[in-house]
Amino acid sequence: MRKGLTAAAAVLPALALALSAPVASAEASDPPPDDHVLVDVLTVNGSGCKPGTAAVATASDNTAFTVTYSDYLAQAGGKSSPVDFRKNCQLALRVHVPQGFTYAIAGADYRGFAYLADGASGLERASYYHQGQAQTTPVSHTVDGSYSDNWQFSDRTEMTELVWKPCGEDRNFNINTELRVYKGSSKDTSFMAFDSTDGGVQTTYHFAWKKCSEV
Repeated sequence: MRKGLTAAAAVLPALALALSAPVASAEASDPPPDDHVLVDVLTVNGSGCKPGTAAVATASDNTAFTVTYSDYLAQAGGKSSPVDFRKNCQLALRVHVPQGFTYAIAGADYRGFAYLADGASGLERASYYHQGQAQTTPVSHTVDGSYSDNWQFSDRTEMTELVWKPCGEDRNFNINTELRVYKGSSKDTSFMAFDSTDGGVQTTYHFAWKKCSEV
């Protein structure tokens, strides 16, 4: 198995829930609901995720969901187009939550593959938010050339800083991701992708669950 890079960073809180809405009742995360959670892709926008190239699946135990990209690659150097150095993707998802529960994203694992010549570098950046709330502070990770291998970055959020979807409200969950490649002093083609040599790499978002109660 290839060994990728790892890193961790806390994601800052976005916006407190409205006091008039039902709120989660526990200090710590509750067990996931028994009913299966579904995640639908509502819209896909961006140069890194053309229609039909992003898919979402929920874990059978409701602890996470994965996003798989099949054509998400940024490159620079060589004969690359000047616009290819940056690719992005904006996903709007509808998470169907069982009645009486709400969720937050406790962390995310981003994976892919990079080929970076000596002198080049790559950057992965991501943020996410519930519709109507401020987005999390974007977290960035870099890979320096020369490098040719799978990469992985993991972001985690403290329980006290989680941003919960307001109980009883249907709100889209939005994900923004971005890849950049800088050729630097290299003249060769370098690239960074949300993909892998074996096609099995996925981005994973980890749920935190709470039961709701009326204020």
